[in-house]
Amino acid sequence: MSTGHALLAVGGAFLAAGLIGRAGVRIGLPTIPLFMVAGILFGPHTPGLSLVSDPSEMGVLAGLGLVFLLFYLGLEFSVDDLVAGGRRLALAGTGYLALNIGGGLAFGFVLGWGTREALVVAGAIGISSSAIVTKLLVEAQRLRNPESRLVMGIIVIEDVFLALYLAVLQPVLGGTSGVQALLDFGKALLFLVVLAAIARWGGRVVTRLFGSADDELLVVCFVGVAVTGAAVAHELGVSDAIGAFMVGAVLGGSGVAPRVHKLVLPLRDAFGALFFFIFGLSIDPNAVGGVVVPVLAAVAVTIVLNLGAGLVAAKLHSFDRQQGVDIGLTVLTRGEFSLVLAAMAVTAGLDSRVAPFVAGYVLLLAVIGPLAVLRSHRLTWLLPKSLFRRDATT
Repeated sequence: MSTGHALLAVGGAFLAAGLIGRAGVRIGLPTIPLFMVAGILFGPHTPGLSLVSDPSEMGVLAGLGLVFLLFYLGLEFSVDDLVAGGRRLALAGTGYLALNIGGGLAFGFVLGWGTREALVVAGAIGISSSAIVTKLLVEAQRLRNPESRLVMGIIVIEDVFLALYLAVLQPVLGGTSGVQALLDFGKALLFLVVLAAIARWGGRVVTRLFGSADDELLVVCFVGVAVTGAAVAHELGVSDAIGAFMVGAVLGGSGVAPRVHKLVLPLRDAFGALFFFIFGLSIDPNAVGGVVVPVLAAVAVTIVLNLGAGLVAAKLHSFDRQQGVDIGLTVLTRGEFSLVLAAMAVTAGLDSRVAPFVAGYVLLLAVIGPLAVLRSHRLTWLLPKSLFRRDATT
């Protein structure tokens, strides 16, 4: 891709995402699926104007969008809060994973596509999208809600589990050996433990390192450390998303956190929109048509599992019924991690239906999830009050 073509593609991506997003917002639609729809409309799989012939050519920009989204979430997250959650948070996160991974695995076997395919489907159905959940919490203005802290904790537990799951799944799909996978997991775990320790006890040191009075220098420094942290995490076998998140948590526990929080907002919004647009570029609407029934069934299963997990988590933390519904719906969306698993399935030569199934499933939930969250109060009445003998607020 030439420089001129690359600039045109990036500029066109921003304009298309912005204009379609603006039009949709006027009729009450959330921006997340609108950015994705813009990518589909101007992607190589849809007739008409195509900004790029190969979406992977914009992979670095998509990666930056993911980094800034997760870095921002890390700033909002407190390791102390996670530790304070203790047993209840561990039970909530484990229960969420058990329900969704277990349900996804059962659904994968019901499809009858094969054991390896079932393992990929289980991961795609069981792990929510950190990027979309982050954007959704921001867009719905719920970051300060008590249950949102629990949502953030569940996301972290999910991401840690993802590192384990990918390490186990890779040799099953025919990649690295079991011994190598174990070594990769050890390096990943050490990386996470070190950053978590710095986030909890290294606030003063981090403040000295980044405590410049010049906003320009502060921006350059935190962008550098966020991107570098994501890259190091990726090289160690951890998701680059969790690497960016943990770097955000490190800075979030320092004295420069309020300034970084303010300065990162334009980067989060701009590159976040680009991430979802590029995600849409990779979706082929024609391939999704052959797996419509499995996609619809998977979405229905996911909604039931997530609402159940949300209500259980709410009970453990003495939240009311509405907060339980909010938890379940907020973590409903699936995204970047599901696509990683789909890409692994393609590389391993698994059933050709897996990739379009995951793409259609992710897109549909990316539309349903945000709409459901923004209208959660209207949906709560569908659940019987007997699920909660009393509300925590009464």
